[in-house]
Amino acid sequence: MPATDLLVIINPLSGTLPLAQKEALRTYIVAEAQRQGFQPEIITTTHAGHATELAAQAARSGIRRVLVMGGDGTVNETARALRKTATALGIIPMGSGNGLARHLGIPMNPQKAIQKAISGRPVLIDSAELNELPFFCTAGLGFEAYVAHEFAKQPVRGLQTYVRTTYQAFWNYQPASYLINNVPAGPLFSLTIANAAQFGNNAWIAPNANVSDGLLDVCLIRPFPGHMVAMIGWQLFNRTLNQSSYWASQPLRQATLAKVTDDAPDLDGPDTLLAHADGEPVLLPGNECTVRVLPASLLVLL
Repeated sequence: MPATDLLVIINPLSGTLPLAQKEALRTYIVAEAQRQGFQPEIITTTHAGHATELAAQAARSGIRRVLVMGGDGTVNETARALRKTATALGIIPMGSGNGLARHLGIPMNPQKAIQKAISGRPVLIDSAELNELPFFCTAGLGFEAYVAHEFAKQPVRGLQTYVRTTYQAFWNYQPASYLINNVPAGPLFSLTIANAAQFGNNAWIAPNANVSDGLLDVCLIRPFPGHMVAMIGWQLFNRTLNQSSYWASQPLRQATLAKVTDDAPDLDGPDTLLAHADGEPVLLPGNECTVRVLPASLLVLL
């Protein structure tokens, strides 16, 4: 067994906790890990992609548990290195959305999440790819991608900023038409590829999605009038969006998605496609992309 048998990756920029509380959590992680018989090592990320590098090295070294304390972006960075390995991912959610953690029932209380991650048993879940870009919760085109790109421009993150950005984006957004596997889907407000059931913050875009069924839920929201915003929002957060006449879904293992008309000509165009993967903005070349599920490809500590 390696001297270190549990690696903890911490993104110091995630979350809004004061520095003193973050330091207290580091101390708690070490104490709890040692109490459960582990020899932990804690490493703080210093640059984009650092979590991927650290997790990949841990898997190569034979470390079987890698815990990540951060938001959805850091979880994605860590998880992508652990796919198809014997190393399991533990999530300590510290972001503004925490989509995968919420779907999996991981506590939002940091200390309870730490306990669960250290003591949990490895469970296999699916992952997915947008082109070759891994994602674990949701990816998408249309309005949600537009919001992701606008949100990334904001100097301050968090739920309040996200709500404000979403509201402002709604009035500037123009829906586009899409093809799904060369079949016209008509004009769409948004096109979501869901491995998990929610974006984060308990916004349930795919209420029946299952991360262990070997399928992706391709969810469509058709354009709706402005007076329906409140109802659509209420259904989204009450896990009843599937009851809306503007929502539809189909299970697929893989699909080709193509944009027919531009939805945000100031951000994308005929040679680029606005998208997001686990909430992170992505600009793809061309006007189409592919998505596919990788069944039972990631071990998660639950």
